[in-house]
Amino acid sequence: EGKIRATINNAKVFKVIQKEYGSFSNYIWGFTDGKIIKSEYKTKSELSDKIAKDLKKKGMKFVGSTTIYSYLEAIGIIDNHEKDCFKY
Repeated sequence: EGKIRATINNAKVFKVIQKEYGSFSNYIWGFTDGKIIKSEYKTKSELSDKIAKDLKKKGMKFVGSTTIYSYLEAIGIIDNHEKDCFKY
């Protein structure tokens, strides 16, 4: 039940961020000034630490640095494709 309530809470925080920044995309890309970070090959970083801390400060729950790092990879802010990968 705690994670369900946290999910509802996080959705509310997400909507506040969207309203404040125009979109969640604007918020998240603002941490890198729109730049892609290439090839870190980690599970967390200073960037994911910073974003997780900021999201927690804004009221989100169950949002840690490793989860944020994976999210940043999934949306293309962190590009860990090797040079021989077709997506590099």
